[in-house]
Amino acid sequence: MSAQNGPGSQGPNNPGPHRAQPPKVADTRQPNGQQSGVPQPGPQQGPPQQVRPQGPPQQSGMPSQQPPMQRPPQQGMPPHQQPIPPQQPSNDRFRPRPQQGPGPGTQQPQRPIPQPGTAAQNHLGGGMGNGPGQPPLQGQPMQGQPMPGGPQMYGQPQVPAQPQLYAPPMQPRVYAQPRFAPTVTQEMRTRAGVQAPQQMVTETPWTGAVRQSQPVEEAPDSTGNIIRLVLAIVVLVALVGGLLLLALIGGIAFGVRLFALIGLSAIPLIGIIAYVLWLDRWKPQPKLLLGICLLWGAVAAVILTLFVSLVGEVALYMIGVGGMPSTVGAVIQAPIVEETTKTVLLVVIVLAARRHFEGPLDGLVYGALIGAGFAFTENVLYLAQAWDSGQLGGLFLTFAMRCIGSPLLHTTFSTCAGVTIGLAARKWPWWAVVLMWFPGLIVGMILHGVWNGTMTGLGQIHPFAQIAGLIVLSFILTGCWVTLGLILRRSERLHTLNMLGDYANTGWLTHAEVDMLGTWKGRKFGRQWADSFPGGKQEMRTMIRTSGELSTTRMRLLAGLGGETERALERFQLKKFSSARDRLLAASRRTAG
Repeated sequence: MSAQNGPGSQGPNNPGPHRAQPPKVADTRQPNGQQSGVPQPGPQQGPPQQVRPQGPPQQSGMPSQQPPMQRPPQQGMPPHQQPIPPQQPSNDRFRPRPQQGPGPGTQQPQRPIPQPGTAAQNHLGGGMGNGPGQPPLQGQPMQGQPMPGGPQMYGQPQVPAQPQLYAPPMQPRVYAQPRFAPTVTQEMRTRAGVQAPQQMVTETPWTGAVRQSQPVEEAPDSTGNIIRLVLAIVVLVALVGGLLLLALIGGIAFGVRLFALIGLSAIPLIGIIAYVLWLDRWKPQPKLLLGICLLWGAVAAVILTLFVSLVGEVALYMIGVGGMPSTVGAVIQAPIVEETTKTVLLVVIVLAARRHFEGPLDGLVYGALIGAGFAFTENVLYLAQAWDSGQLGGLFLTFAMRCIGSPLLHTTFSTCAGVTIGLAARKWPWWAVVLMWFPGLIVGMILHGVWNGTMTGLGQIHPFAQIAGLIVLSFILTGCWVTLGLILRRSERLHTLNMLGDYANTGWLTHAEVDMLGTWKGRKFGRQWADSFPGGKQEMRTMIRTSGELSTTRMRLLAGLGGETERALERFQLKKFSSARDRLLAASRRTAG
């Protein structure tokens, strides 16, 4: 029996009204052949019509599928000639994306609800592409970006987790360029792009949602670090042994008076060390290196200077010249020999431990400690010579002129080489860093020679003229050195702020965290806040210390130094920072609960 075909009937020759077809999806069906999810239709072009079911409902807890809404047929046209509604190009963004299923015994995290129309900046200088085996799709969001407005899908096959954005991306911020630091261009930032984080942090990191903590693996080049540490300990032990040997010789020569000489010479030394450590508070250098620098100046540089001077005297006698004139020795020989033996250690440090010598402030700190140690031993010798003459007045005059009137001479001379090496260490290769030792060394020699020549000349005119000249020159050198330290200290803070800004613009940090970690006031308030939670202050200290290390690593990557080893170290430091932050957030939630 045949049935009469009408406007609402179907048959082999009349396919019926056109139904909007959902976009095709890759092979994401379940083993029983059911579709894992159906995308939602695009915008409606007319009034809704009656819904026709498309087969049996889904089983096994799958969400029921809703068929697309039909458009009303146009009047006066056969059904098979009805115009096909155009596909909305925006429907491509509703393609199902594979999500990582929850592991056994874990709770599936809540899916974020991003704002439609936003695009995350996954990488400085470029975005992240599709994962392995996934061809690019037109209109498909970047890998790891949640689909704005898309339906929540279930039952997808498990694949490796992709980066997920738990908040709309933050607006990039331009951070001020510090002084005494290499200029960073956008091309450098593109070349040394930061790897996007697994989950971007929000603008409220201390009250935000839980972030998955990444396990912290072993630091790259840990074997090399251990070797350098062992060598540094050996050098320190040798220097301590040399100091004890000098103390034994001094005790034999001066007896009990040695303790008084050490006490008088230690007065300017303590002040210099306190100021240098204050300058080094922002990004402290290893105390082991600081101790080596101090002992090198007090022991090794003094012994090398005496040895070279003795060899020079013997050489002059052998060629028949005789002794060197005192003026020539004070103005030429002493500056050349002393500044070379003192600052050669700076070259060794920058070659063996460049990570701890990455700026002019580090050079100032190391050079100042070397010069302070050298001045300490030299003051002991000069004070002992004045005391041996049996005149206490001469002892106190020598103390006033050397320890009180001009305590920063050797500190200032050695700082020159340290600053020039530090300026080159941030951006230039190792051979250029070594060459930059010579400009600072020459400047230190010139200042040293001018000082000795001026004091010798004024002493021949009148003793009071020598005292007046000493006060004036010492005031100028001291003022320049102290001012330079303050300028470099502020520049170091701005440099850290600038480098951490790259991580904030990528999503590893928030701009609020950069403000906290890149300012003295922010660090102070951060420690006070973290101190209210068990173990929180220690985690905050770890974050502050790691942020300083990240700024160093970032500058080396921008300068093209370190290669893949430096990138691996950057990833390690970022995970270390994130883990410390997660532990701090967990402690704050436990306390609040």
